[in-house]
Amino acid sequence: MNFSRFLSFGLALLLLSATLPAQQSTTIDAQAKTLLQHSFAALSGSTSISDVTLSGSARRIAGSDDESGTAVLKALATGESRIDLVFPSGVRTEVRAFPASGPSGSWVGPDGITHVISQHNLWTDSSWFFPVFTLSRLLSDSAYILSYVGHETRNGQAVEHLTTYRQFQAVGAPPGWHPTPLQRLTAMDIYLDSVTLLPSAILLNTHPDRNQALDIPVEIRFSSYQQTSGLTLPLHIQQHFNNALALDIQINNVSLNTGLSTSAFTVQ
Repeated sequence: MNFSRFLSFGLALLLLSATLPAQQSTTIDAQAKTLLQHSFAALSGSTSISDVTLSGSARRIAGSDDESGTAVLKALATGESRIDLVFPSGVRTEVRAFPASGPSGSWVGPDGITHVISQHNLWTDSSWFFPVFTLSRLLSDSAYILSYVGHETRNGQAVEHLTTYRQFQAVGAPPGWHPTPLQRLTAMDIYLDSVTLLPSAILLNTHPDRNQALDIPVEIRFSSYQQTSGLTLPLHIQQHFNNALALDIQINNVSLNTGLSTSAFTVQ
């Protein structure tokens, strides 16, 4: 794929950002949206996607545990996601769904016991392993507030830094209610390669089950982009938990629009 058209665009943005005062939030938000639109176009081209299945190898690191196995990652454009990891220690599964009552999720470890995911850990993007869907939702839902932070270097790479959170409005809320806590739970930082504008990393926070005020940083890193089925996708995905590598996935196969049903994303 020829990314030269994005290089001149990125340089123009850098010159523009150097002249913008911080208080011009309207201009900065428009700039962030434009960056995301170009990033989405670089990822998806003109391909319409309803569902995706990614499969490959996986390495899991947790303290002294360091094991290798396989991964199958599934997602729907409507937000549902499913992760199945098979390691020598056992199978690990996480499912997230979006019924009319609101987001729900559960995970199962090698002991076979189902655990409900706390609501405060369900507000960031569910299909973090497939940035096409992440960017599509950010661009199509006007409730998301986008801001351009600036040009930076991260992990040795020149990037454009954006932030986003979801804005909430409540009808009939009790006196004194404020949406800030919910907005904080939806916050994400997005880093785009300055030349290609492809996502290089997404940062978010997770929280202990009973303490939504304690932030635990999670960083998703994307690399080894290749053209696959009309898309440009990262075939190497790393998840860093609390600043340490926790999951390293190498994608070997990509299947699009296979007709995945929502029944595959049933939360126990």
